[in-house]
Amino acid sequence: MSGTFVGMPAFPKAAHEAVHDTTLRGNLRHATHTIRGKRAKAVAEMSDWAELREAGKRIKDHTLRHLDRYLLQLEESVTAAGGTVHWAADADEANEIVAHLVKMTGESEVVKVKSMATQEIGLNEALEAEGIRAYETDLAELIVQLGKDRPSHILVPAIHRNRGEIRDIFSKEMSEWGRPAPEGLTDTPAELAEAARLHLREKFLRAKVGISGANFMVAETGTLVVVESEGNGRMCLTLPETLISVVGIEKIVPTWQDLEVFLQTLPRSSTAERMNPYTSTWTGTTDEDGPRSFHLVLLDNGRTDTLADEVGRQALRCIRCSACLNVCPVYERAGGHAYGSVYPGPIGAILSPQLRGVSSEIDASLPYASSLCGACYEVCPVAIDIPEVLVHLRERVVEGGQVTTNGNKVVLKPAKGHAAERAAMRAARWAFSHPGALRTGQRLASRTRRLHPRTLPGPGKAWSGTRDLPPVPAEPFRDWWQRTQGGKGGAK
Repeated sequence: MSGTFVGMPAFPKAAHEAVHDTTLRGNLRHATHTIRGKRAKAVAEMSDWAELREAGKRIKDHTLRHLDRYLLQLEESVTAAGGTVHWAADADEANEIVAHLVKMTGESEVVKVKSMATQEIGLNEALEAEGIRAYETDLAELIVQLGKDRPSHILVPAIHRNRGEIRDIFSKEMSEWGRPAPEGLTDTPAELAEAARLHLREKFLRAKVGISGANFMVAETGTLVVVESEGNGRMCLTLPETLISVVGIEKIVPTWQDLEVFLQTLPRSSTAERMNPYTSTWTGTTDEDGPRSFHLVLLDNGRTDTLADEVGRQALRCIRCSACLNVCPVYERAGGHAYGSVYPGPIGAILSPQLRGVSSEIDASLPYASSLCGACYEVCPVAIDIPEVLVHLRERVVEGGQVTTNGNKVVLKPAKGHAAERAAMRAARWAFSHPGALRTGQRLASRTRRLHPRTLPGPGKAWSGTRDLPPVPAEPFRDWWQRTQGGKGGAK
């Protein structure tokens, strides 16, 4: 999917190191608790939130079932409005298309709107290899870029940084990328924002090429939509002469009426606002207004393979609100970098292994990066049952089986390191299928309970190292039920 995170260790190792970073944990705890508290208040204002959530789910599911038809309708609409549509099967093809389009303009610099899709494909690195420099203009993305860092959150990519760290990054690195930070810069939010504003203003006024993603694409009109809080996106979308938008094929909605649902649920779930400060829409090109040339790159990159999975396809409903990250106890303690993907948190734990497959050690570990508490499902504005998909992907990792890769059905081998787990689950399945053997095992466990160890030996040691083994009762439930007639027989 992207070379950005190659070399990252599997989640357990990365998370083990992250939880010992007290500064990181403090930054994450403060930010996530603040965001989720505000979100809860914003959602509580909506008496029909449950109905909006269900409507969003149904719109997304309907669109995914008829994705082929709506994508062709979108292409016709964009083309009729003066735009050009390109189809990219994977990251390499998308990067090649964008690099070619930029070179055709004769420019060597581009300004970018915050975009998960371009991060997913490693576009900045691909453009740099072609001699083209990409400037991030979102404040958090700017912090990440100047700090030679990686995003750690979908909505707030620099959530792992505090104000002092941001001041140091601006003071040290801004001069290498353009206008330097003001002398004597402090860590007050107003001064940091002003430093970024002055630094970016010259980029906006000079740039001839803008690159964006999109939150939504409307099939009936060919309109693209970007929602944001800072206004940098609108500058990138309107000032350059050429606009190139790289968008995942799942971001499509059939009609403007469908869009109305998401413009209510997305801002409340992401920034806890009733509506986004800036909602920019554009349809092709218009004489003497906005870019003269518009190109839409429709990105697959594993999405049709994910669509073929009846359980996992619900991950494609995601509208990138990041609400699931802010309530996840695992993300709060481990941070986004531990996931080794552009998509961190609960949604990343189910989306990345489907887009990239589970053949690598890190992708095989992501479905286990969860306590299965269900908080992510409760806050998801399109009702993605993330715990269900996590369990489904764990089965894929342990058992292997048939999956779709590049449009072809292939048989996946079980991942290494799960032999004991497979044996235990098969033994449990056999026992639960044979009531007599289960009853005998339960009685034997009860009669020998004083001899049971407090921790498991061998492969189970890692599991019981952080958990208490539940005590075995003095008698099995079935025996108690028969002896007391379900509690009516005078049990004491």
